[in-house]
Amino acid sequence: MSTDALAGLDEQRRAWTAEAWRHVTAERLRELIVGLVGVPSPTGDERPLAEHIAATLSSVGLRATTQAIDARQANAWARLEGDGSGPDLMLYAPIDTLTVGEESEDVPWIGPELREDMRPWATVYDDLVTGLGASNPKGHAACVMMAAEAIALAGIPLTGDLVAAFGAGGMPTNARPGSDRANTGQGVGCSFLLEQGVWTDYAVIAKPGWTVSWDEVGLAWFEVTVHGTHTYAGSRHRLPYDNAIARAADVVRHLEEWFVTYAERHTDGTVAPQGIVSSVRGGWPRMAAVTPAVCTLRVDLRIGPDTTPIQAKREFKSAVEALRDKLPGLDATVEMILAIPGTRTSRESWIFRSAAAGWEAFEGRAHEVIAANSGATDANILRGRGIPTVRVGMPKVVEAPFDIDFARGMNTVSVAEMERLTRHLIRTAVDTVTRSRDELEPSQDGAVA
Repeated sequence: MSTDALAGLDEQRRAWTAEAWRHVTAERLRELIVGLVGVPSPTGDERPLAEHIAATLSSVGLRATTQAIDARQANAWARLEGDGSGPDLMLYAPIDTLTVGEESEDVPWIGPELREDMRPWATVYDDLVTGLGASNPKGHAACVMMAAEAIALAGIPLTGDLVAAFGAGGMPTNARPGSDRANTGQGVGCSFLLEQGVWTDYAVIAKPGWTVSWDEVGLAWFEVTVHGTHTYAGSRHRLPYDNAIARAADVVRHLEEWFVTYAERHTDGTVAPQGIVSSVRGGWPRMAAVTPAVCTLRVDLRIGPDTTPIQAKREFKSAVEALRDKLPGLDATVEMILAIPGTRTSRESWIFRSAAAGWEAFEGRAHEVIAANSGATDANILRGRGIPTVRVGMPKVVEAPFDIDFARGMNTVSVAEMERLTRHLIRTAVDTVTRSRDELEPSQDGAVA
């Protein structure tokens, strides 16, 4: 590379980092990602992949374990121990896929059929690998695995522990059919990991975006129930008629316009919180002759670090109530059914300063912020528990022998980009877990806001 990606490190840490980089190869990264993609891991059913990750890391000498949440869901984590004098660092990635990879659950909502990239097997196109979750989250998880493996093989004397953690339930979803628990997504694995004592001083989460992000949106989910009259098509002209589905359509149009102004009001820092109406439920598909008494809308409203869930609830309810003035007779109720606060880590925190310095060394220029973000990750769980956390990842693949839509972006990864991210994770880890706590702890004050 034309720039000095080790710039800013002292001589000893340059040597340690370079030695760890020597163990990072395209072949090994390709092997790791093909292996991860080949083990299905839809939200709620990550246990087979967690077992695969733990076995893979154990095979190269790391102390790795599968952490069961229930019979179907599990985390994996591994620890490389230091001498106890330095800070502990977690390199973290979720491992579940947003969709399932089976027609019975994905079609027709994902499209008319499942493409090859939407299925849990890998296809290699030179530098690119496709398959369900190949980039997000599995390509990023493979980079965390490779970073931990390389540091272990390099034999670097660590002062603090390096933890590589892989969380179940990282996607923004509730339970799929057949689950015994409702809470299988929304960071449940990350939360369980921390509750069970896998805790560190700092964390880096590997998720998409080639930048160092310090703040992130949270989210609130709402159920809007629009009321109407249950009646019969043959009597529409004879009986009172108030179709809840037609009323709901008015609410959807109103909210879709309101989301735009909401985002403008709450754009701040690197976040621009968005909102969508994601699903509609109402009526009997088998009985088209009658109208339902209710139609229910599901809404995802992203919230910035300075907006609490209760503030978001009140603002959203006011938006729905404002429509009543325009549409007399509208009867709509709002209930908040899920809330994950947005979070922020101070840019004075050690972990941001180290990760940003690494980014600048790789790029040979000042750190570039990616603005207007509305994606939420398990970084909110980590920060919310008091662990200063930054997010670093890979850019979405742009050049490919196929069109890149939302799904292809999730399901296509560049091995070259994986190599760069892995090297960045290694540099940040070596820069952190080879120091004393006295060097870093003063910068933790106010790290989480």
